[in-house]
Amino acid sequence: MKISLEQVGKRFERHWIFRDLNYTFSSPGKYALLGANGSGKSTLMRILAGMQSATNPGKVHYSAGGTDLPPDKIFPFISYCAPGMELVEELTFREFLDFHRSFKPFLQGMTTARIIELTGLTRSADKLIGDYSSGMKQRVKLVQAICSDTPVLLLDEPCSNLDEAGISQYRLWMEDYTANRLVVIASNDPREYYMCTESIRLDISN
Repeated sequence: MKISLEQVGKRFERHWIFRDLNYTFSSPGKYALLGANGSGKSTLMRILAGMQSATNPGKVHYSAGGTDLPPDKIFPFISYCAPGMELVEELTFREFLDFHRSFKPFLQGMTTARIIELTGLTRSADKLIGDYSSGMKQRVKLVQAICSDTPVLLLDEPCSNLDEAGISQYRLWMEDYTANRLVVIASNDPREYYMCTESIRLDISN
Protein backbone atom coordinates (compact mmCIF):
# COMPACT_ATOMS: atom_id res chain seq x y z
CA MET A 1 0.00 0.00 0.00
CA LYS A 2 1.21 3.51 -0.82
CA ILE A 3 -0.08 6.94 0.13
CA SER A 4 1.53 9.78 -1.83
CA LEU A 5 1.23 13.48 -1.04
CA GLU A 6 1.48 15.97 -3.89
CA GLN A 7 1.71 19.63 -2.86
CA VAL A 8 -0.53 18.87 0.09
CA GLY A 9 -1.44 21.72 2.40
CA LYS A 10 -4.30 22.87 4.58
CA ARG A 11 -5.56 26.40 4.94
CA PHE A 12 -8.24 27.68 7.30
CA GLU A 13 -9.46 31.01 5.98
CA ARG A 14 -6.19 32.85 5.21
CA HIS A 15 -3.94 30.89 7.54
CA TRP A 16 -1.95 27.96 6.22
CA ILE A 17 -1.44 25.23 8.82
CA PHE A 18 1.08 23.57 6.51
CA ARG A 19 1.66 23.58 2.75
CA ASP A 20 3.51 22.04 -0.19
CA LEU A 21 4.10 18.61 1.33
CA ASN A 22 5.44 16.03 -1.10
CA TYR A 23 6.01 12.62 0.39
CA THR A 24 5.27 8.93 -0.16
CA PHE A 25 4.39 6.51 2.65
CA SER A 26 4.94 2.88 1.62
CA SER A 27 4.33 -0.47 3.27
CA PRO A 28 5.95 -2.09 5.03
CA GLY A 29 7.09 0.99 6.88
CA LYS A 30 6.66 2.86 10.14
CA TYR A 31 6.65 6.65 10.04
CA ALA A 32 6.58 9.24 12.83
CA LEU A 33 4.80 12.51 12.18
CA LEU A 34 6.39 15.07 14.48
CA GLY A 35 5.86 18.74 15.23
CA ALA A 36 4.86 21.25 17.88
CA ASN A 37 1.26 21.63 18.98
CA GLY A 38 -0.58 23.52 16.27
CA SER A 39 1.72 22.38 13.47
CA GLY A 40 -1.04 20.31 11.85
CA LYS A 41 -0.17 16.72 12.77
CA SER A 42 -3.77 15.73 13.50
CA THR A 43 -5.04 17.58 10.45
CA LEU A 44 -2.58 15.75 8.21
CA MET A 45 -3.59 12.42 9.77
CA ARG A 46 -7.24 13.12 8.92
CA ILE A 47 -6.20 13.98 5.37
CA LEU A 48 -4.26 10.70 5.08
CA ALA A 49 -7.31 8.83 6.37
CA GLY A 50 -9.55 10.46 3.75
CA MET A 51 -11.59 12.17 6.47
CA GLN A 52 -10.61 15.68 5.42
CA SER A 53 -9.61 17.16 2.10
CA ALA A 54 -6.41 19.01 1.35
CA THR A 55 -6.57 22.61 0.19
CA ASN A 56 -6.17 23.04 -3.60
CA PRO A 57 -3.99 22.23 -5.45
CA GLY A 58 -2.88 19.50 -3.06
CA LYS A 59 -3.70 15.89 -3.87
CA VAL A 60 -3.42 12.56 -2.04
CA HIS A 61 -2.92 9.43 -4.12
CA TYR A 62 -3.63 5.91 -2.84
CA SER A 63 -2.54 2.62 -4.39
CA ALA A 64 -2.71 -1.03 -3.36
CA GLY A 65 -0.94 -3.81 -5.22
CA GLY A 66 -0.01 -1.37 -7.96
CA THR A 67 -3.63 -0.35 -8.54
CA ASP A 68 -4.73 3.22 -7.93
CA LEU A 69 -7.59 3.67 -5.49
CA PRO A 70 -10.05 6.58 -5.56
CA PRO A 71 -10.38 8.34 -2.19
CA ASP A 72 -13.95 7.08 -1.70
CA LYS A 73 -12.73 3.45 -1.87
CA ILE A 74 -10.01 3.54 0.81
CA PHE A 75 -12.16 2.79 3.88
CA PRO A 76 -11.46 -1.00 3.87
CA PHE A 77 -7.71 -0.34 3.70
CA ILE A 78 -7.26 2.04 6.64
CA SER A 79 -7.61 1.82 10.43
CA TYR A 80 -7.52 5.05 12.43
CA CYS A 81 -7.29 5.99 16.09
CA ALA A 82 -7.21 9.51 17.54
CA PRO A 83 -8.00 11.19 20.87
CA GLY A 84 -11.08 12.91 19.45
CA MET A 85 -12.52 9.76 17.91
CA GLU A 86 -15.90 8.90 19.41
CA LEU A 87 -16.95 5.46 20.59
CA VAL A 88 -20.52 4.15 20.64
CA GLU A 89 -20.88 4.49 24.38
CA GLU A 90 -24.36 2.91 24.47
CA LEU A 91 -22.76 -0.43 23.52
CA THR A 92 -20.79 -2.79 25.70
CA PHE A 93 -17.19 -3.52 24.72
CA ARG A 94 -18.24 -6.94 23.42
CA GLU A 95 -21.12 -5.46 21.39
CA PHE A 96 -18.84 -2.75 20.03
CA LEU A 97 -16.29 -5.28 18.74
CA ASP A 98 -19.00 -7.42 17.14
CA PHE A 99 -20.46 -4.30 15.50
CA HIS A 100 -17.05 -3.17 14.26
CA ARG A 101 -16.29 -6.62 12.85
CA SER A 102 -19.47 -6.49 10.77
CA PHE A 103 -17.92 -3.88 8.45
CA LYS A 104 -14.15 -4.30 8.98
CA PRO A 105 -12.74 -7.79 9.67
CA PHE A 106 -10.20 -8.57 12.35
CA LEU A 107 -6.68 -9.85 11.71
CA GLN A 108 -6.46 -13.55 10.95
CA GLY A 109 -7.01 -15.62 14.09
CA MET A 110 -8.52 -12.73 16.03
CA THR A 111 -11.93 -13.11 17.65
CA THR A 112 -13.98 -10.81 19.86
CA ALA A 113 -13.05 -12.93 22.89
CA ARG A 114 -9.34 -12.84 22.02
CA ILE A 115 -9.31 -9.05 21.62
CA ILE A 116 -11.09 -8.58 24.94
CA GLU A 117 -8.47 -10.80 26.55
CA LEU A 118 -5.66 -8.74 25.01
CA THR A 119 -6.92 -5.56 26.66
CA GLY A 120 -7.27 -7.11 30.12
CA LEU A 121 -10.87 -5.87 30.23
CA THR A 122 -12.57 -9.27 30.46
CA ARG A 123 -14.45 -8.37 33.66
CA SER A 124 -15.74 -5.17 32.05
CA ALA A 125 -16.53 -6.61 28.61
CA ASP A 126 -20.28 -6.51 29.19
CA LYS A 127 -20.38 -3.07 30.77
CA LEU A 128 -21.39 -0.02 28.73
CA ILE A 129 -18.39 1.77 27.21
CA GLY A 130 -19.91 5.01 28.49
CA ASP A 131 -19.08 3.82 32.01
CA TYR A 132 -15.41 3.19 31.16
CA SER A 133 -12.58 5.42 32.36
CA SER A 134 -10.69 7.52 29.80
CA GLY A 135 -7.81 5.03 29.85
CA MET A 136 -10.13 2.07 29.26
CA LYS A 137 -11.76 3.88 26.34
CA GLN A 138 -8.36 4.56 24.82
CA ARG A 139 -7.48 0.87 25.02
CA VAL A 140 -10.75 0.05 23.24
CA LYS A 141 -9.99 2.55 20.46
CA LEU A 142 -6.43 1.33 20.08
CA VAL A 143 -7.18 -2.37 20.00
CA GLN A 144 -9.99 -2.07 17.46
CA ALA A 145 -7.64 -0.16 15.14
CA ILE A 146 -4.57 -2.35 15.60
CA CYS A 147 -6.50 -5.63 15.35
CA SER A 148 -8.46 -4.66 12.23
CA ASP A 149 -7.26 -6.41 9.09
CA THR A 150 -6.07 -3.36 7.16
CA PRO A 151 -2.75 -2.65 5.43
CA VAL A 152 -2.66 0.92 6.82
CA LEU A 153 -2.71 1.92 10.48
CA LEU A 154 -2.91 5.61 11.43
CA LEU A 155 -2.43 6.46 15.13
CA ASP A 156 -2.70 9.99 16.49
CA GLU A 157 -1.22 10.28 20.02
CA PRO A 158 -1.96 6.61 20.69
CA CYS A 159 -0.98 6.59 24.36
CA SER A 160 -3.23 9.48 25.41
CA ASN A 161 -4.81 8.71 28.80
CA LEU A 162 -2.88 5.45 29.19
CA ASP A 163 -1.02 4.54 32.37
CA GLU A 164 2.28 2.65 32.30
CA ALA A 165 0.50 -0.70 32.04
CA GLY A 166 -1.51 0.58 29.09
CA ILE A 167 1.63 1.87 27.37
CA SER A 168 3.24 -1.55 27.83
CA GLN A 169 0.19 -3.15 26.22
CA TYR A 170 0.45 -0.74 23.31
CA ARG A 171 4.11 -1.63 22.74
CA LEU A 172 3.31 -5.36 22.72
CA TRP A 173 0.46 -4.90 20.25
CA MET A 174 2.65 -2.84 17.94
CA GLU A 175 5.39 -5.48 18.03
CA ASP A 176 2.99 -8.39 17.51
CA TYR A 177 0.46 -7.05 15.00
CA THR A 178 1.99 -4.41 12.74
CA ALA A 179 4.55 -6.33 10.68
CA ASN A 180 4.28 -5.65 6.93
CA ARG A 181 1.80 -2.81 7.48
CA LEU A 182 2.07 0.89 6.71
CA VAL A 183 2.01 2.63 10.10
CA VAL A 184 1.95 6.41 10.63
CA ILE A 185 2.08 7.76 14.19
CA ALA A 186 1.50 11.44 15.01
CA SER A 187 3.17 12.21 18.31
CA ASN A 188 5.69 14.18 20.34
CA ASP A 189 6.25 11.31 22.77
CA PRO A 190 9.09 8.92 21.86
CA ARG A 191 7.32 6.13 23.77
CA GLU A 192 4.62 6.22 21.10
CA TYR A 193 6.82 6.23 17.98
CA TYR A 194 9.93 4.40 19.22
CA MET A 195 9.54 1.72 16.51
CA CYS A 196 9.42 4.20 13.61
CA THR A 197 12.35 4.25 11.21
CA GLU A 198 11.29 7.34 9.25
CA SER A 199 10.13 10.72 10.51
CA ILE A 200 8.47 13.79 9.00
CA ARG A 201 8.50 17.05 10.92
CA LEU A 202 5.86 19.74 10.47
CA ASP A 203 6.76 23.32 11.34
CA ILE A 204 4.22 25.90 12.38
CA SER A 205 3.48 28.17 9.41
CA ASN A 206 3.61 31.92 9.78
